[in-house]
Amino acid sequence: MSRRVLVLAGGLSYERDVSLKSGRRAADALRRAGVEATIRDADSGLLAALDAERPDAVVIALHGAIGEDGALRGVLDLVGVPYVGPSAQASRVAWDKPSAKAELREAGIPTPDWVALPHETFRELGAQAVLDRILDRLGLPLMVKPAQGGSGLGAHAVYVAEELPAAMVGCFGYGDTALIERFVDGTDIAVSVVDTGNGPTALPAVEIVPANGVYDYEARYTAGTTTWHAPARLAPAVAQRVASIAVAAHRALGLGDLSRVDLLVTRDGGVHVLEVNVSPGLTETSLLPMAVHAAGLDLGVLLRDLVDLAITRAGSTPAAHSA
Repeated sequence: MSRRVLVLAGGLSYERDVSLKSGRRAADALRRAGVEATIRDADSGLLAALDAERPDAVVIALHGAIGEDGALRGVLDLVGVPYVGPSAQASRVAWDKPSAKAELREAGIPTPDWVALPHETFRELGAQAVLDRILDRLGLPLMVKPAQGGSGLGAHAVYVAEELPAAMVGCFGYGDTALIERFVDGTDIAVSVVDTGNGPTALPAVEIVPANGVYDYEARYTAGTTTWHAPARLAPAVAQRVASIAVAAHRALGLGDLSRVDLLVTRDGGVHVLEVNVSPGLTETSLLPMAVHAAGLDLGVLLRDLVDLAITRAGSTPAAHSA
């Protein structure tokens, strides 16, 4: 029976353009898999649209807060529309990087040491005094990034103390709280985790080699600035450990359906989880589609299977729609 799926894309975050590209690719992939898919923005007309033409399920291709902080998922729960992806509560935890890192650390999953610093505290306690204490505790180099957000926006690597104030200012331009992490020198690895009903499984890891050494916004979305290897060039034992840790992170945060776990692998095979994304990008340079391809899977079929799972989870069945 035909399924009718609404792909939500766009939004008003800094990642709007990326989201629109993800939404178009998701809709095209679903159509090739035999699913009736339409795209719309998550705006003031969404609830009325859901009432007027109720879809069988929603695929969230929104990035930034609206797609990842759990609020939209909570509204979809409220109106009884199934959606692909983690629950509202799990998304809330994963969206806030310090909270997610605390959960990972509690579960025994390695993640770099960190300090979370709200802008207000930074200002009221005296910027230089606070930065001096951070340097005393974490040392150099450091990675500074917004506590909430994605696509590498507002992220800065800090190699000398003089760079830290500017990095903090740049970070606060994208959020009210900065996450300052101990910099781990290693290879950027992304592992997509999917669960189509038989438990979470890690897809082949994707290795990320940015030309400037930092996987920031430009490196993610500017042609020619990054090289990817799928599967990653890891020793078999290390690849197995990376996959195991990614699945453990997915479980520790209570996620479902799909996620993308971002990690660093050091030269001695150490693995550190940086963050977990509940609405992975689906653009031509996004990591989830690369992993799907490396696994010999079809993106549209995978999304269709996750749609079916969401419908089943909600205890509903696809309605009869005209072609």
